[in-house]
Amino acid sequence: MSFSAFGDDMAGKGFERNRKQLANKPVKLARFMKFSKPKERKFGANLHRCRKCGKTSGVTVKYGLYYCRQCFREEAEKLGFRKYS
Repeated sequence: MSFSAFGDDMAGKGFERNRKQLANKPVKLARFMKFSKPKERKFGANLHRCRKCGKTSGVTVKYGLYYCRQCFREEAEKLGFRKYS
C-alpha cells in the first residue's frame, strides 16, 4: 500500500513533502522513516479511498465500487445504475 492511501489530512501531505526534501540525505531519511512513517492501515475508514477524487469519507466499498457518494452520483449512469422514481 502506498503512502498516499492514508487520508486527506495535512499530516500525510507533510510527510511526503519532508520525504522529498530528505531524498538526498540517506542518514537523515532513514531516521525520518523510522520515526515519522505513517502506520500501515489494516482496518478503519481511512483504509478505503475514492478511486476518482481520493476522499476517504462516504466511500461505497460494496460490490467493489470504491467511489465516494458524490462521485458515485456522477458516475452511476456510466456504471449501469438507473434511477427509479
